[in-house]
Amino acid sequence: MTLPPPLASTDLDLGPKYQGKVRDVYDLGDGRLALVTTDRISAFDHVLRQAIPLKGQVLNGLSAHWFERTADVAPNHVLSVPDPNVTIGTRCEALPIEFVVRGYLAGHAWRVYRGGGRELCGEPLPDGLRESEKLPTPILTPATKAEEGHDEDISRSDIVARGILDRETLDEAAGLASALFQRGTEVAAEQGLLLVDTKYEFGRAPDGRLLVIDEVHTPDSSRYYYADGYEERLAAGEPQRQLSKEFVREWLMDHGFQGRDGEALPDLPPSFVEQVSARYVELYETVTGRTFEPDLSPEPEARVRHALEQIS
Repeated sequence: MTLPPPLASTDLDLGPKYQGKVRDVYDLGDGRLALVTTDRISAFDHVLRQAIPLKGQVLNGLSAHWFERTADVAPNHVLSVPDPNVTIGTRCEALPIEFVVRGYLAGHAWRVYRGGGRELCGEPLPDGLRESEKLPTPILTPATKAEEGHDEDISRSDIVARGILDRETLDEAAGLASALFQRGTEVAAEQGLLLVDTKYEFGRAPDGRLLVIDEVHTPDSSRYYYADGYEERLAAGEPQRQLSKEFVREWLMDHGFQGRDGEALPDLPPSFVEQVSARYVELYETVTGRTFEPDLSPEPEARVRHALEQIS
C-alpha cells in the first residue's frame, strides 16, 4: 500500500482551536467539539517532527470501536464520527488528571521498579517482580497533565490534599477507570491480547455527568501484549511481543533521547516512519478483528474540512 500524505496539522475556520500533542480540537460554539486526530506522534512528552501516515485514522477508528464497546460501563462524549480522522463530542470541563491503570509491571512502572522504587503513586509494589509480570491486582497511578514538559505522578491522597479534585469526583472517576480497564481486559482477551496498562481522561458535561473523553485503549494511550507465548517469555526473561508505541520510545532511547534536558530530538528516517505506520495498522486489525480500510485521499485536510462543513 502506498501511504498517503500525513495529516500533520489542520487550520480550519470552525471556531476557537486548541492544539494538543495529537489532536486539533475546535469549539463549535454549540456545546460540541470537533476533535481532529492528526498523524502527529509524541513520546516522552515531545511531539516528534515526523508525522505518521494513517496513524490518525487508526486512533480515531480504534477509539470509536472502544467507545462503543464500553458505553454500557462508562458514558462517553461521542456524538458522531463524520470522517476517519474526526469525532464530534460533547464539550466537557476536563479533569486535570490522567487516570493511568496498570495491570502488569511494564514501561514507566518497570523503570521505577528497576531503579529500586517499591511504591508508585502511593500504590505499594511487592518485591521479587519481573519485568512484564502481572501485578497482584490492577493499580491506579494517576498523573497530572503538564502544559509543557513531563506529566507528574501523583497519589490519590495528594490529588485531594492539593485541591486538584474533591474526593467524590476522584472516587467516581477512579471507579469508571477500573470498570473500563476490566472491560478492556475482557475484550482484549477475545482477540488473544493482554491489556497491560492504559490511561483514561474524563470531563464533566454540562448536565453534570462525568464522561470519558479523548481516546480509549488506543496504542497512544495503551500497551498490549500477545497472550500467546506470554508465560514462556516471562519465564525465560525475554521481552514480550507487544502492540503499543513503546517500540518508538525504545528507538528514541537507542538514539540518545528520553526527553531530558540537553538531549537532541532525533529525526525518524522514512523507513522507520513506514514501519510505525504498519504497526499502528497491525494493532487496529488485531484489536478489532477487522481489516483496516484507510482513506487514501491525497489531500486529507481538504477531506476533513469538507466533512466538518457538512455538520457545522
